[in-house]
Amino acid sequence: MNDYLDLFISYITVEKGLSANTRSAYSRDLAGYLDFLDKSGRQKPSDVNTADIASFMVTLQKRTIGPRSRARCLSAIRMFHKFLMIEGYADCNPATIIEAPRMLHKLPQFLDVREVDALFAACLGEGGEDLRDLAMLELLYATGLRVSELVNLKLREVNLDSGYLMTVGKGNKERLVPIGESARVRLAVYLDTVRQERDPLRQNAYVFLSRLGGAMSRQAFWNIIKKRAEMAAIRKNISPHTLRHSFATHLLENGADLRSVQIMLGHADLASTQIYTHVTRERLKRLHQQIHPRG
Repeated sequence: MNDYLDLFISYITVEKGLSANTRSAYSRDLAGYLDFLDKSGRQKPSDVNTADIASFMVTLQKRTIGPRSRARCLSAIRMFHKFLMIEGYADCNPATIIEAPRMLHKLPQFLDVREVDALFAACLGEGGEDLRDLAMLELLYATGLRVSELVNLKLREVNLDSGYLMTVGKGNKERLVPIGESARVRLAVYLDTVRQERDPLRQNAYVFLSRLGGAMSRQAFWNIIKKRAEMAAIRKNISPHTLRHSFATHLLENGADLRSVQIMLGHADLASTQIYTHVTRERLKRLHQQIHPRG
């Protein structure tokens, strides 16, 4: 069965256009699944039945794998067996009737406006890292980019004159996102000073560079936001995605329509964006309880 894994990864790369992160996750999930099948004596696609897949999902649950990870694993298995059918390696997809694990939708954590201001204030300074970090944080909050989209942003994808940037999100889908005046100013300062010094000939395509002039990694930015949050005395367990959540929540609280927020976030499904309406409703409920005489 492992012989088909490389073919499948090539399929979801070329024909499905799935992101590198998704491909990596699917590859790990399927490696565990195929190892399970091998130990069960399943040597070819026609040997696998629905009971085998159900048994594998039970083993994941017993290993205390969370419902979200199990759902992703099942999605990979379904797509894998569908691929085997399409390519003529199997006659049916035994994963179609397996129910996905039910997930409790946790409300995303976000910063209030004062906390956002405090985070930015923690970057105020004349040092190169200060100017770069402030530009990154302002841009992240102004656009709602995913951290992978932020660190992979290229110079040619940013137009400061028009106030827009082009980013490539999940599924290699491009979207146009407004930058906003504050983030535009911070980004312009960074580009004209720090970045110009680190890459005067513009040989590096990426917008944000490390101290040594190389491309910024996701982990490096994760460390930056943790450091700046600590300097700002923000006690929440903040991550790059926290600013994405803050971006969406604050837009909706100030009257933006759900469809516009969906487009700016790059969500393929409106249901993914609707979680933020629950956030705003929960906040209104808390305010009512705090302020209303009979709350």
